[in-house]
Amino acid sequence: MITDKDRKNFKQFYQAVLSLETEEECRMFFDDVATIKELLDLSARLEVARMLDSGSVFSEISKETGASSATISRVNKCFTYGEGGYKTVLERINKDE
Repeated sequence: MITDKDRKNFKQFYQAVLSLETEEECRMFFDDVATIKELLDLSARLEVARMLDSGSVFSEISKETGASSATISRVNKCFTYGEGGYKTVLERINKDE
């Protein structure tokens, strides 16, 4: 159960992320706030979402990323039925490439 304190902490964290102005600032913050494993997991989930968006199938995604079927399924569920965060981010980073 998410408490009011949790919501306050989430808001503070989101505001911290939004305050970052450069990729270097972002890297420094996430290096401080997360473990290498957590960063690897988060970045792998984004890559799974990118591959799902481009039409890749589960077996191809698993082979290329090493992600488990559970992770791919979870990302697919969020990508398809979630809040739209993956789609928003992918649209924005694809514009910059």
